[in-house]
Amino acid sequence: MPDGKQCEPPGIRRRNVLLGAAAGAGALALGAGPLAIPAQAASFVKGADVSWLPQMEAQGYYWNNSAGTRQDLFTILKGYGITAISLRTWVNPSSDPANGHCGIEETAQLAKRAKDAGMQVLIGFHFGDTWNSVGVQNPPAAWAPMNYSQMLDAMNDYVYHSCNVIKYYGVTPAWVKIGNETNSGICKPIGSVGHPTQMTGLLNAAYDMSKHVFPNTPVLVHLAQPQKLDSVQNFLNAYRDNGGKWDITGLSSYAQGGNVAGVLTNMQTIQSSYGKPVMQVEYGGPVGKPTQVRDSLKAFIAGLKGFGGLGTFYWEPEGYPSFNSYNSSAWDDSTRRPTAAMDGFLAA
Repeated sequence: MPDGKQCEPPGIRRRNVLLGAAAGAGALALGAGPLAIPAQAASFVKGADVSWLPQMEAQGYYWNNSAGTRQDLFTILKGYGITAISLRTWVNPSSDPANGHCGIEETAQLAKRAKDAGMQVLIGFHFGDTWNSVGVQNPPAAWAPMNYSQMLDAMNDYVYHSCNVIKYYGVTPAWVKIGNETNSGICKPIGSVGHPTQMTGLLNAAYDMSKHVFPNTPVLVHLAQPQKLDSVQNFLNAYRDNGGKWDITGLSSYAQGGNVAGVLTNMQTIQSSYGKPVMQVEYGGPVGKPTQVRDSLKAFIAGLKGFGGLGTFYWEPEGYPSFNSYNSSAWDDSTRRPTAAMDGFLAA
């Protein structure tokens, strides 16, 4: 860690927390059960993932508000009613600005910055060294040679340690997300959905260690493409039937226009079928079609509110295309002003 900094509270050392095979389906049900109730009772969350922020600032990027005045990004986001920040973290990332960084030390520092700005924080574990998504679920390189028992031990150690680093920086996350778009499982092939007992064991270990450090923080699992209902159900059925523990179902959807209504219907079905509130943890749309994105965001927020969904997070709205060619952000590269897409938060 940078400068040899001690990143855990005094008296807490990095260690392995051995749960053994029992973790596969039900060990340490720490805080399980009642947390879904306050989550449902909370006001609707409007959020944004801004994990690229430090790397962009290091390259000289900045952000103007809608009036064209340069301002701190968190201040601008709060002006749109955004109260929560989502941050991803990787195990041993590279130094690549767009596809690396986001190690736990950097993530914890940005989480503290968000907290100091008056924002809630969602910490999202990818359980990889770089992007994991609906199509890719690679374990960290250091875990790849491991068998299931060894990987279970590594998972316990990693999540316990990471949560303590977050805690050391004075941040209690409002939510912890275990995995990213895990339709096909995690850390494949060991934790593939085709090996549901092992998949559940790894995710339950992450759940338990999150609760061990943050007993009152709801934990999410995260699935992509709710328009493909069978894919989401395939994971959730396997996870539930093997004793999987979670408090909120996180869903990614970037649907636009006429496709939003069908996705909302499926989201409501997922919520009612599994008895867990849903949260849209990723949203965005073409930077060149901001009014379409604005109207689709409005529709998602209204629809989610209508059936008791918990919130919506815009994914990397600050990510200028010139930074890494990502074309679903919500800031104009030339004026440094937010596009009309952000107005979807104001009108809903």
